[in-house]
Amino acid sequence: MSAFDPMSEEQEKLAGLKQAIRIAALAARREQADKDGCSHAITDAVMQLPAYQSAKCVMWYIDVRAEVRTRHALPAAIESGKQVIVPYCVEGELELFHLESMEELSEGAYRILEPREELRGVESKRVAVKDLDLVLVPGVGFDRRGGRIGHGKGYYDKLLGNVRSDSRLIALAFECQLFDTIPVQPHDVYMDMVVTEKQLYQGVGRSLRGSEIRSR
Repeated sequence: MSAFDPMSEEQEKLAGLKQAIRIAALAARREQADKDGCSHAITDAVMQLPAYQSAKCVMWYIDVRAEVRTRHALPAAIESGKQVIVPYCVEGELELFHLESMEELSEGAYRILEPREELRGVESKRVAVKDLDLVLVPGVGFDRRGGRIGHGKGYYDKLLGNVRSDSRLIALAFECQLFDTIPVQPHDVYMDMVVTEKQLYQGVGRSLRGSEIRSR
């Protein structure tokens, strides 16, 4: 592909737009006031959703940096009797771990809370992505249709591309992370819902692919 190919120019423009949104969203998220209070409101709302209450196997993420905080909600999620799954990264891929106690977590690289290394190989702790009934998804920026932009490494894109078609994808975000439109690409996966401290936004989910929405 030449430097003058219109597709390469379009891709470069899209990448620049995504990066600009990413920078703005990260700054807004860092400056979010009362992260604890807002995070509690978000996780409380999520746990009241019919889709959450009916799910048997739920993947939670464990918050890092300025993300919507989730670790406070994990003990109650475990005690509810649901199969609680948390991800951890291995060589650029997200692996899934069945979490049954907060004591199974420890701080790893960059002080990220993750499953203890000696437990990761235990067969009963390993979970297949197809077992997930509902996935709680972090992100950097979102729009109200469920469009999502992450950190650009593609970890969640790979995982979400393999989730069952009937599994629900629910994003957790502060209201300050919402934008009018997130630029999309054909491989992008849309959320079924975005939950903020103020409102629940119904997304388009996987009824349409990124290329179809982009053309509208």
